Amino acid sequence: MADGWPGRAETWLGSWFWAPDYDVAREVLQRGTAAVLVVAFVVVVRQWRPLLGEHGLLPVGVFVARTSWRDGPSVLRRWCSDRFVVGMAWCGVVLAGLLVVGVPQRGPWWVTTLAFLLLWAAYLSVVNVGQRLYGFGWESLLCEVTFLVGWLGSSGGGVAPPVLVLLAARWCLFRVELGAGLIKIRGDRVWRDLTALDYHHETQPLPGPFSWHAHHLPRWWHRVEVAGNHVTQLVVPFALFAPQPVASVAGGVVVLTQAWLLVTGNFAWLNWLTVVLGLGVVSDGAWAAVGSWLVPALGSGERVPDGGADLGGPAALVVAVLGVSALLLALSVRPARNLVARRQLMNASFEPFRLVNAYGAFGSVSRRRDEVVIEGSTARSPGPDDWVEYAFRGKPGDVHRRPPQVAPYHLRLDWQMWFLALGSPGTRWFEVLLLRLLEADRPTLRLLAADPFADDPAGPAPRWVRARVFRYRYTTRDERRRSGDWWVREERGTLVDPIDLARLRRLVGPEA
Repeated sequence: MADGWPGRAETWLGSWFWAPDYDVAREVLQRGTAAVLVVAFVVVVRQWRPLLGEHGLLPVGVFVARTSWRDGPSVLRRWCSDRFVVGMAWCGVVLAGLLVVGVPQRGPWWVTTLAFLLLWAAYLSVVNVGQRLYGFGWESLLCEVTFLVGWLGSSGGGVAPPVLVLLAARWCLFRVELGAGLIKIRGDRVWRDLTALDYHHETQPLPGPFSWHAHHLPRWWHRVEVAGNHVTQLVVPFALFAPQPVASVAGGVVVLTQAWLLVTGNFAWLNWLTVVLGLGVVSDGAWAAVGSWLVPALGSGERVPDGGADLGGPAALVVAVLGVSALLLALSVRPARNLVARRQLMNASFEPFRLVNAYGAFGSVSRRRDEVVIEGSTARSPGPDDWVEYAFRGKPGDVHRRPPQVAPYHLRLDWQMWFLALGSPGTRWFEVLLLRLLEADRPTLRLLAADPFADDPAGPAPRWVRARVFRYRYTTRDERRRSGDWWVREERGTLVDPIDLARLRRLVGPEA
């Protein structure tokens, strides 16, 4: 112990504490999480003002005035001006970008830890005041993983990653996968009779460019998909804690199934972050074996044992990891009970810092797809042909437009429109949205694909808006061949009758 205990906890800790065969896993976990954070903070930069800002659909200032710190710790309870939040988000983009390229990791371990803790505190602050616009499971997942990977140490010091933190990352992935599998089996019968994917590709929130093709795969293939999903989410998670190379194989299976979800849907960064966690299970030895199989020349050289990582580490890091591990173990009790509970909670946080959460998705599957279509008119007394439709960036609208690829970017307004069509309660945000469209509010219009009245000779703002509900379905192969359309739609009714600016202002009230 040349440096002494005050400086280092040397090899007497042994392999039970340090994991010298997981240097690549540490790089993937830290840089991959940082890449997702870049996207998440860019979303804040671009969408905060129209959604949650001072003139937004759900102003945070109003929210924090009627809630307390205990409801959700956040620095934005003290400073929530648009300028402060956007400035904080830009700092998040820069700091996360530096972690992606590995700059903080070149220094001592505490520099990397501090960087991730700052990002965790900043993003947690946004999520805890984001209301329904940030009420998604992948928000808590990003908070949890960001906090977690900060304790993996840094590659610059030549110290191996701590075993306890790697196990905590596997425990997180275990809850993501098993929680999703159990919520499906306990929920909608279509998951039990293997028919869920007869509907899901068509009715999911934001279909992607290949979702139409996935929907039209043979029925027997859909059965295989659902059965494979059950194996991946109900059986494979237990193998994550098996010895190597079994654990690496389990992580690879998770990555492959997530890749299929990436191709067939748009679920923000949920799948990308799960891929990062899956790759974080793979050992350096497994990476070397795969590399030598793909490129035989890679296996001809002599491998440096254990990647050259030191089995010792700074004493402060040892103490910190032991303390954090004890905290996470204590906080894991309620999420673990939730997994075996008859009334399992989906995407729940049991404490305000979102350090250990419960996850799950699509416990029920919609059989039909309804969409709310917003239209505006500049006519004084609009007739049937005087209405123009607002086009959204991601959600279905124009039947001729192929569903776009938007993930890992998160179109928060488009997601809320999907919930609205399902009959989600609490529609004040939608009333404010219609008001902003009548006002031709520029930040709000930038959330959409285009402003249909930008070049209208009658003016940049409509006199009227309305909202109608349409039933959507994919075209058949023959219909697509004849028309080139991706969707067929028929009107189901009116959600909001034509309304003008003066009446809508009275309806919404002075807070807007």
